[in-house]
Amino acid sequence: MAGAWTPQSWRKMPIVQVPEYQDLEMLADVENRLSQFPPLVFAGEARKLQRKLARVARGKGFLLQGGDCAESFAEHSADNIRDFFRVFLQMAVVLTFAGGQPLVKIGRIAGQFAKPRSSDNETQGDEILPSYRGDIINGIDFNKSERTPDPQRQLMAYRQSAATLNLLRAFAMGGYANLEHVHRWTVGALKDSPHGDRYNALAERITESLGFMRACGINPDTAPQLRQTEFFTSHEALLLGYEEALTRIDSTSGHWYATSGHMLWIGDRTRQLDHAHVEFFRGIKNPIGLKCGPTLSSSELLKLIDILDPDNEPGRLTLITRYGADAIGEHLPQLLRDVKREGRNVIWSCDPMHGNTIKASSNFKTRPFDRILNEVRSFMDIHKAEGTHAGGVHVEMTGKNVTECTGGAYALSDTDLHDRYHTHCDPRLNADQALEMAFQIAEHLKKEQPAVPVSDLYAG
Repeated sequence: MAGAWTPQSWRKMPIVQVPEYQDLEMLADVENRLSQFPPLVFAGEARKLQRKLARVARGKGFLLQGGDCAESFAEHSADNIRDFFRVFLQMAVVLTFAGGQPLVKIGRIAGQFAKPRSSDNETQGDEILPSYRGDIINGIDFNKSERTPDPQRQLMAYRQSAATLNLLRAFAMGGYANLEHVHRWTVGALKDSPHGDRYNALAERITESLGFMRACGINPDTAPQLRQTEFFTSHEALLLGYEEALTRIDSTSGHWYATSGHMLWIGDRTRQLDHAHVEFFRGIKNPIGLKCGPTLSSSELLKLIDILDPDNEPGRLTLITRYGADAIGEHLPQLLRDVKREGRNVIWSCDPMHGNTIKASSNFKTRPFDRILNEVRSFMDIHKAEGTHAGGVHVEMTGKNVTECTGGAYALSDTDLHDRYHTHCDPRLNADQALEMAFQIAEHLKKEQPAVPVSDLYAG
């Protein structure tokens, strides 16, 4: 690990969770073409994100990271992107205004195409085929043609990411995120929801505050942070050939940046110290994340931190814990103590989704909402007890009115799951459940965190 780093040095290391491409010549051609495409994001944007995350690392903000489990080619539409962004904005407003803390907003979008799998193959009847690994690799339909890894899908993923980023930038900077539109962000699924009513009450308070500020001469024309917001993208960097092709040297700093997204993370299945994913991540200068599951010991975590963040830069490394509501109390406290003892400037974020996945009686994979909330509450309570900062939450969610996670205000049951179970991979929070979670977190933040100047809030 101490040797010279290049964007290709990961290729000399052992690697897991990779597809077996049959046409290696086509794969090389696709990666070469990608290496000549324009970057999707820019080094300056990644540096700006790290500066914002540095505030969170110092205990002066909160990170909201969320989006689809796995983006799909079939469901790529302006309406789906808009509905996700609307719910995300609602969550951000709740956490910012009700929680009284600056917020860093990062989507799992515009690149979240590849998924690790517990098995290389899937069996249906007598037929065995490669597992579905995300649309960037193969198709979800169970037939040989779809399940055969296809390098050309990387080009489709790049183009979809570019189109998605273009629309997100327009939404974030072109007036859609204007706080004066706070009432317009309610998606149809929330119109009759108790949490929709609660949000509307909050929106009324914001509108009153804006009226007062306008009377004082402060309005969206004089204060840009009221009419636009900063929104960043992230994904799990699983397919390293794709990431290498989009890794470019920044002419202003001379550093290497992955330009496929502002923030990338290493999954819990690919964080081996001497393997390819850790090798690739140690050389890019983007803010990065590391998923931390129950099998990760303190000693291994500290070694990973030394490799991934040797200069102890605030905002460089986000540790995303994923234990499950029943196991977080057993694993998290010791990690917090050991990392704190070493003086490491990391962000701690909670992924309450992956450790709470079960198979329902209806045979659907689901996540009980009460377990999700319990893990978030435990995460925050443990941080309070240890004197550390609960820095963020990382959720899989959608703007659609899906029925994939049980519970919530509508008390979805196992028998409801079949109604609108649309995910290509793991169950996601629907709009109502996502907003309920935001209110729960905001209440905790308001109790536990000192207030900050209003001028700092919406800008994040």
